[in-house]
Amino acid sequence: MKKIILSASILSADFSNLGEQIQSADDAGIDWIHIDVMDGVFVPNISMGPFVVETCRKLTTNPIDAHLMILNPERYIEAFAKAGANYISIHIENNPHVYRTLEQIRSFGCHPAIAINPGTPVSSIESILNLVDMVLVMTVNPGYSGQSFIHPMCEKITQISELIQTNHSEAVIQVDGGINVESLPLTYHAGARIFVAATAIFKHPQGIAGGIKSLRGSID
Repeated sequence: MKKIILSASILSADFSNLGEQIQSADDAGIDWIHIDVMDGVFVPNISMGPFVVETCRKLTTNPIDAHLMILNPERYIEAFAKAGANYISIHIENNPHVYRTLEQIRSFGCHPAIAINPGTPVSSIESILNLVDMVLVMTVNPGYSGQSFIHPMCEKITQISELIQTNHSEAVIQVDGGINVESLPLTYHAGARIFVAATAIFKHPQGIAGGIKSLRGSID
């Protein structure tokens, strides 16, 4: 794995020029494309579905990272896998049959990941660490792009990193929410290695390439 992996969340992209935006991110060396899926019930917003994953799959050869912030995610795993997602994240908070759902994700050839909200205890994911390739730590309350980073989440990242080591898991930690040149180094030193950024990339004053360059340079 690279020193860090940057995943560009298209939640802040200009959808009238989505192809050009993703191409610009690819040209600037982005590693993954992140797609936030929201149903307006589990989180207070409505966003994208499998058709957007399918569109992005046609626009990039980079891995597609789908974050399902929805009720009953098990109903949609096959659709997102067939649309072209490489990583599928589900939340520990919204699935009583999380063990089965994570196995389902892997059965479709995708990398399973578990996401955890700011108010959810680290202990909630310990029993399924052996089933996931990634732990997504939400560093804002999920639902909207452009929120401020919640600093106490650095401690949670460190706790999860220690839990991964204790359980001899190979899972890596991803962070999502308020990631910019100030917060990325904090989460990196806490143990994160995959960083989702939306506003810091697609709304950067120097453009998409400038945003990606700044984020990578923040830990040099």
